[in-house]
Amino acid sequence: MRSKAKIISDIHFLGVVAVIRAEQPEQVVPLCEALVKGGVSILEITMTVPDAVNVMKNVIKSLGQHAIVGMGSVLDGAMARAALDAGAEFVVSPITKVEVAAAARGAQRVCMLGAYTPTEAQLAHTSGADFVKIFPADNLGPVYLRALRAPMPHLKMVPTGGVTLQNAAEFIKAGAAALGIGSSLITKEILRDANWAELSRLAGEYARIVREAKEGR
Repeated sequence: MRSKAKIISDIHFLGVVAVIRAEQPEQVVPLCEALVKGGVSILEITMTVPDAVNVMKNVIKSLGQHAIVGMGSVLDGAMARAALDAGAEFVVSPITKVEVAAAARGAQRVCMLGAYTPTEAQLAHTSGADFVKIFPADNLGPVYLRALRAPMPHLKMVPTGGVTLQNAAEFIKAGAAALGIGSSLITKEILRDANWAELSRLAGEYARIVREAKEGR
């Protein structure tokens, strides 16, 4: 398994975290294979996927050499420990849940805690989160991210929710360390049709836009 420093570095460098939700757990492995083929190799399997922990194990078994696999929608310490014990390289919470960060720190793994306000963002950081997930970011936008970074440039922020092909570059230019991308990448239509070729194409577009934005920042 990769070191914590390597995981943090790769999330920074690659800049796209795929947030994976699917009602059919058997879709998750081929879905993840398509993402990796397209150039997105930071994979967040959410706890909302049926049998999520075992699904994540299957993804790690299939793609662990080629992707960093973690668990999202982690709401408390027990969920975090279950994910970490199953091999998650990072855990993500949509809320500022200190015990999630403590579990990740104890396992020497990476943690993203959710925040919406400046106070929550700083609390997430001081609680030991390696990244602060700004969520939901759709009504806040890049301007809000830039405003947060002005007095708190130490925050490594990952806006999630509302990130699209149209605004991804602006979020990066506003100072995002990475982007959490869910339904605008893994669309309902792609899941309905199991259109993995289209998912690979879309993943490639996001990877390219983020890479170019980071290079130009």
